[in-house]
Parts: sequence; structure tokens; C-alpha cells
Amino acid sequence: MASIIETFAYARAGLIGNPSDGYYGKTISISVRNFRARVLCYPAANLEIRGSAIDQPVWRSIDELREGVKKYGYYGGIRLIRAIIKRFADYCDEKGIRLPKRNCALEYESDIPGRVGLAGSSAIITATLRALMQFYEVEIPKEIQPNIILQSERDELGIGAGLQDRVIQVYENMVYMDFDRELLQTRGYGHYEPMDPALLPNLYIAYDTRLSEGSEVFHNNIRERFDRGDPEVVSAMKKFAQLADEARRVLLAGEKEKLADLMNQNFDLRSSLYKLRKSDLDLVHYARLVGASSKFAGSGGAVIGTYEDERMLRRLREVYAKLGAEVIIPQITAEN
Repeated sequence: MASIIETFAYARAGLIGNPSDGYYGKTISISVRNFRARVLCYPAANLEIRGSAIDQPVWRSIDELREGVKKYGYYGGIRLIRAIIKRFADYCDEKGIRLPKRNCALEYESDIPGRVGLAGSSAIITATLRALMQFYEVEIPKEIQPNIILQSERDELGIGAGLQDRVIQVYENMVYMDFDRELLQTRGYGHYEPMDPALLPNLYIAYDTRLSEGSEVFHNNIRERFDRGDPEVVSAMKKFAQLADEARRVLLAGEKEKLADLMNQNFDLRSSLYKLRKSDLDLVHYARLVGASSKFAGSGGAVIGTYEDERMLRRLREVYAKLGAEVIIPQITAEN
């Protein structure tokens, strides 16, 4: 075992099908290697979590504190790491795995833009789980790792979330996911199918640099409506899943130009169901003005879409600059 273990997990974008992953739906997601969380793990006398700048308890002024809250919110990464350490230990207990009697110190950093729906929190947790597995020499099946990550957020911290982000951050690159109810209830995980990112058309991501909180923070009681069988919500989640299936079909058939319309349909359906912030609606609207497709990459604050050529990409950068939004071309694999 190396004296210092270094692990990474990357931002992600939901290509299509979201938000049905939390409702027994289907999605396709991609890694966004432009941004990552990094964890260092090394032997120590005591188990220790060393915070980053986000976690600092001392500020030079009230204004510095205010800016920190605007940028990162009220919580840093230490609580995320504490939660995944507990869930990792719980998993080992449940499986009868005896952990070696040794301690480690954990440090983390992340350059994933905060509060714009690019899965920065789950990236920290994913990178930490990888470090713990290496340090304690524990192998956890790949398909089970997203469950443990989700449990640490949802069950330990009360963060509302689905499996999609955790699956793509564990599997990386591009993955089609089927969260079939029967599969989840019988074997505990869905069907996760890696896909070749070379099948994709030109993609861009734009994110709000003004630090949005995500459009569904005031969350529209969709879960409650789904659980009581509200026909509108149940039908919408089935439609999201159908869009993911259709996107998978056209990509495998080499009909990548058809993805744009499917992505637009995904957002239009979402906007009919959820109450959305004007700033997030603008991110979609401005892209469509120049002929690009656009939908949420997560829950708001960032969008993903297709564009035709360099001229359209330049126009996207121009219109998004007026909104205070940054445009990137997602790096999906280590090679591209």
C-alpha cells in the first residue's frame, strides 16, 4: 500500500432522462473531467479529516464570511467525508469485513463549481470512498458503490438525491442507466450500460458564475405527488425514461443529429412539471435563440446542449457572457 493515496472523482452532467433517476426511470449521463474533486489519504496516529478553505472557521472580516457563504453555502466537505466514512464502516460490518487496525488522515480539495448542479458534493464523497477502499484494502463491487455514496448523502445527511450522479461518478465516461423498480428491489441496483462517447454530437455546458442555488431548491413536492400516484407526475417520469431510451437508440444508430430535439423535449417536459427560476429559464432560452439545444445538466444553474459548428459555439459564448455564464466543452474521457 502506497504511503500517500491520491484519488479523484469528476463533475457530471445529465445528458437526458433526468430527473427520473429518483423515480424508477432511465437516464444517460456523462463525466465532465474539466472539474474534479481530489482526496489525499495517508497513515496517521488518529483518524483525521483536514478541511479545505470551504471549512475554515476563521475569517478576516464579515464581508469575507458573506462571500464564502455565497460561494459555498453554509456547509463544507467535512460532513460529507464523515458521512461516507460511517457508511463505509457500516457496509464492512454488514459484510463481515474486519478492517485493519490503522488510521488515516484525509484531505480534500475541489474545483467543481458550487451550487450549480454539477454534482460537486457527491464527487467529494466518491473520491473519499475510493481512498478508503485503497487504504483499508477493501473491494466493493462497482455496482454497489453508488448505493453506499447515495446512502451517505440521503440517509446520513438528509440530502435529497438519486442514483444517477453516483453511478456516473463511479463508472465514468458515458453511461445509460435503467433504474427499474423490480431490479432495485430485488438485487439492489439498476442496469448500468457504458456507452461510447464518440457517438455523441458536439456538446457544450454553460453554468451560472453568479452562484445559483439550483432551480428546485424550493422543491415543488414532486416526490409527494409521485408517491401518491399523481397521474401527471407518474406520466412525466415515464416520458423522461422514454426519452433516454430513444436517445440511446438514435446514438447507437448513428443518428446523433436527433439528440438535440430529444434534449429540448426533456427540458420542456421538466418546465411543465416544476416551478423554475427565471435565471435558469434564461440559460435555456438564450441557447435556443442561437439554434442550440439546451436542458438542465442537473437541478439548475448549469445546462447542457448540442451545437452545430464553431460559429454557433461563438454565438453561445457571446449570449451567455451577457448572463454571467461560462461555456465549456465537456471532456468526457481521459483521452478527449
